[in-house]
Amino acid sequence: MNRAAIGVRMHSGWGALVAVSHQAGKVEVIDRRRITLTPPGAPGAIQPYHFAKDLALPAAEKFIGDCFAASKNLAAVAIQDLVNELRTRKYRVVASAVILASGRPLPPLAKILAAHPLLHAAEGEFFREAFTKACENLNIPVAGIRQRDLEDQARKKFRKSAPRIAQQITAAGRSLGSPWTTDQKTATLAALLALM
Repeated sequence: MNRAAIGVRMHSGWGALVAVSHQAGKVEVIDRRRITLTPPGAPGAIQPYHFAKDLALPAAEKFIGDCFAASKNLAAVAIQDLVNELRTRKYRVVASAVILASGRPLPPLAKILAAHPLLHAAEGEFFREAFTKACENLNIPVAGIRQRDLEDQARKKFRKSAPRIAQQITAAGRSLGSPWTTDQKTATLAALLALM
């Protein structure tokens, strides 16, 4: 079986997921899809911290915890579906990567709920963590890579091959078609870093 890795760039309630392989110096995008980490029609699930800011603290904690459990389960189902499909195509997922934000630790929930910018930061972390925990529960090693560190890590890992790898990632969009945005490109690079 060929080795593969998955990478994801998360947004509020969804993520751009890409599966890649690398053989004989060639990047192969073997799958890409949009995964949804919120139950359809669930009130507040897409922005759980925004929804919870008007609740009493114990109710907010419970709501966010329930949303997290649902999002983690949806992530696990999406990842397992992809792993199973890739297995039928003779690929074995050996690693995963999630694109991280700045990496600053969040304050306690009461402070998050009181500051609008922290609501957004917490929601980003919420969905990245749901994906990470789902991978861990499926025994897929997961690497968190800060967005701003991606290119530097690629230069260090791929050395002289880094420009060629970047060109292959960009060119993949021509053969795959839309969507091939920054989401898919960065998820691909992160997956390659986890794979190599």
